[in-house]
Amino acid sequence: MVILNNWGLTGPQNWEPLKPWKGKIMTKVRLTMKSRNKKTGPIPVSTTEEKSCPDICPLKQGGCYAKGGPLAIVWRETETIGDSWKAFCGKIKNLGEGQLWRHNQAGDLPHKNGTIDKAKVELLVNSNIGKKGFTYTHHDMTIRENVLIVGAANICNFTVNLSANNLDHADSLTLLGIAPVVTILPVDQVTNTTTPAGNKVTVCPAAIDKTDKITCKTCKLCADPKRKTIIGFPAHGVARRKASTIAETA
Repeated sequence: MVILNNWGLTGPQNWEPLKPWKGKIMTKVRLTMKSRNKKTGPIPVSTTEEKSCPDICPLKQGGCYAKGGPLAIVWRETETIGDSWKAFCGKIKNLGEGQLWRHNQAGDLPHKNGTIDKAKVELLVNSNIGKKGFTYTHHDMTIRENVLIVGAANICNFTVNLSANNLDHADSLTLLGIAPVVTILPVDQVTNTTTPAGNKVTVCPAAIDKTDKITCKTCKLCADPKRKTIIGFPAHGVARRKASTIAETA
């Protein structure tokens, strides 16, 4: 049984173990056993209801790819037909050994007022043992508990990528040293680049592949908790222009 704590994370040495919350947070989530998204490839993907997204994410105000197209319908339906978190984690536990899967094609980690729910992430990390789960989070990494939970999850091989709004933000998240980082890129940024601090940014191979042969299933960069390069996603979806504007803002 994995217990998430501040194992080996950099930071103040007087950090104390996280205290359990009182009460419960109801979170609906659903698992699709075989994604039809050509860039993701045929792997299991999950969707968590929209309230899981933190208010700090600028895409909530416009630019989120998940709010358009067929995925938007799946996302809305999750609120009513999604599984409980416990039932969802049971399905993850039953995935095959070594199975690559993506948590949250839409949605984020469950939270209470912006603080990630440690108990739920702990259950998910334990359910992922022997599998290769990966996800992304826009949660606020100035909150101590979020830093510890995300860092510990990555140590336990459940890859949580920190999502940056632009290259400057990507540098700030990289300095934390707790997790791999991804970032939004302007819509026309399709070549590899570097951040202001000199960190390497690799454009998502699936995003620029014209043959549809490169997918999350074949690439696996986002599933590597020890990855050093930042992965850049050119703004996409029906609201890509709004997302691109966010990426261009320093």
